[in-house]
Amino acid sequence: MPTTPKIRQHAAPRRNVQHLRQPPFIDTLPVPVYFRTEHMPSHASYPSMCHPWGEFVYSFSGITEVTTREDYFLAPPHMALWIAPGTEHVGFNHAETVHCSVYINRELCTALPDATCAMMVSPLVRAMLEHLRALPPEGHDGQESPARARLLRALVDQLGTCATTGSYLPHADDPELDAVLKVFHDNPADNRPIADLAAAFHMSERTLMRHAQRELGMSLTEWRARLRLVSALPLLQAGRSVESVALDLGYATSSAFIAMFRRLTGTSPGKFIARPANNQSSE
Repeated sequence: MPTTPKIRQHAAPRRNVQHLRQPPFIDTLPVPVYFRTEHMPSHASYPSMCHPWGEFVYSFSGITEVTTREDYFLAPPHMALWIAPGTEHVGFNHAETVHCSVYINRELCTALPDATCAMMVSPLVRAMLEHLRALPPEGHDGQESPARARLLRALVDQLGTCATTGSYLPHADDPELDAVLKVFHDNPADNRPIADLAAAFHMSERTLMRHAQRELGMSLTEWRARLRLVSALPLLQAGRSVESVALDLGYATSSAFIAMFRRLTGTSPGKFIARPANNQSSE
């Protein structure tokens, strides 16, 4: 069974909820595996939920956030979150998003993580999700074609092979490291070398790097790149040019920004933003 690193995190940011959406099911599922897409307006939230089935959430566009009792998770477009069965959670998005949810009966979750986590989606899983998104929606009465049922079971098998991470952009409990992260949150374009940043907070470079690896599960350089990616997405989706976004985020050239973007998403900013957001009506 895939293991999920335990990442200590602060509470989620304050939210301005303007739209409250309701889940389609509360107590039982009509079928062992159920797929649905949802178009969420800005500042939309679900109520607090705790259902007996697992839920896989994949963001086609926009940033998806999920808060549990202890942890805060987010996934940028074309990333995913896994919500383990029996987990109390709240879903929210600041900007408009289109995502899908795959509800999976508890008995079929044995190969999936025991704890809620972010998931690195494989190309095959992404292709399966895009295909399911393009199909006509199924009703809530459990009537589905045998071919669709087989595809959903195959999707569950593939989800069990996906790599996991505690959170795409984890927070830190350590007050010293938290102060450093706040610098980047306030100004993602801050380009100070790690050594200079450590000195500003009266730490050695080695100490700061050790804190980051222990608390975040990744290097501070990787965390800063992910923050810049998350910061760049709404700007690009709003129509800003790649060059202007790159400069705003502290990159000397657009090519350096594009290289980072391609490494983290597998494609260029232009192709990423050009992906169609079809089938945006809720199902």
